[in-house]
Amino acid sequence: MDDLERTSKKTGSGATRASTSTTNKKMNVYIWDMDETLILLKSLLNGTYAEAFKGSKDVQKGIEIGKIWEDHILKACDEYFFYEQIENYNKPFLDCLSSYDDGQDLSNYDFSKDSLSAPLDDSNKRKLAYRHRVIADKYSKGLQNILDQGLMKSMDDLYDMTDSYTERWLSSARAFLEQSSGRIRGLNSHLFSSDEALDLTDTIPQNINILVTSGSLIPSLVKCMLFRLDDMIMHQNVYSSWDVGKLQCFSYVKERFSGPNVQFCVIGDGWEECEAAHTMRWPFVQIDFRPGGFHRFPGLTLKTVSHYISVVYEVSDAESTNTEVIIHLYP
Repeated sequence: MDDLERTSKKTGSGATRASTSTTNKKMNVYIWDMDETLILLKSLLNGTYAEAFKGSKDVQKGIEIGKIWEDHILKACDEYFFYEQIENYNKPFLDCLSSYDDGQDLSNYDFSKDSLSAPLDDSNKRKLAYRHRVIADKYSKGLQNILDQGLMKSMDDLYDMTDSYTERWLSSARAFLEQSSGRIRGLNSHLFSSDEALDLTDTIPQNINILVTSGSLIPSLVKCMLFRLDDMIMHQNVYSSWDVGKLQCFSYVKERFSGPNVQFCVIGDGWEECEAAHTMRWPFVQIDFRPGGFHRFPGLTLKTVSHYISVVYEVSDAESTNTEVIIHLYP
């Protein structure tokens, strides 16, 4: 039995399996790509973002911004997240080796002297699981518990500069995550009786944001923290398709959240997530950072995404043999 199978049997593919509701309440699971979807980085580094604006953006400035982000990401990976030690042992999610973790107190554990190495036998898998546990803890506590005030100020300034240069891409994507996560703002609960409030809550779909990125796991978690996504996407919900592919990661997600009232939607910019979504028969929303792109930030709305979901799942619920409607949702 391999590591993924052991973890799946123990926790439901790396995290507690979502409980299935006995009500008619639906759960929407939004599966996000990271680069060129929730954040812009590769297109800054190679200049394609600025070039798409045909002269109205300073290409070199975008490249310089991207390089600063890259430096911060690599430094944080190495200094706080054991990346130099574990970069050759990428796993698709942090809980992948949780069955090897014996719960040892790690407060005085010397990670520099435990000789983590290949091959990954049970002893080395336990050492890697220890590191994953520490990484999960740091992620949960947030960036402010890792960086000093000076570095936090630098990261805030870099975020604001990038957001301005990209015309609010970062803040708009984060605002969308807030909305899609089910954080209902402006709901005046005092206007409703307790019974009415319960009825209202039961009609609102539960929503969860999942990240499935083609990057390796540790840098992807660090990106989530530096780009202010970690309070919207828990570490249990970050998957790396680097080794196993997006279709396999989508299968992990489906296993965790399967149920009669669960609906999935994939949002990304690449062909791999598009094909994987098509195979799973899930709606796919294609992000395009170019000016005038059909779906981009700011601009993409929850109403648009909900339309994709409703079209696919209404067809599925009707057990229609006409698949053209579904296929046309995949550019």
